[in-house]
Amino acid sequence: MSAPNVKERLAPCGLHCGGCRVEKCKFNKNCKVRSCAQEKRVDFCCDCPEFPCGHTGLDENLCQRHVAINQRIAEIGPEAYYDDVKDSPRY
Repeated sequence: MSAPNVKERLAPCGLHCGGCRVEKCKFNKNCKVRSCAQEKRVDFCCDCPEFPCGHTGLDENLCQRHVAINQRIAEIGPEAYYDDVKDSPRY
């Protein structure tokens, strides 16, 4: 069974936040993922034809994690990805 509002629950940070689609990032002031996704009208970076790109504003380690997460989302879909990670610690 898929989780309600799964897209809102998938955020790259482990802080208690509404996620990138709801509010600005509390983890990284330089993060450009939300504004770019809004501009390009995509749900996830992996939905963008320019993915992966160097426009995230994330540091190298977080960017690598972000790319890996998005590759997995593209592979199995957001609902299955959420089911895989929902009980795992974020960091």
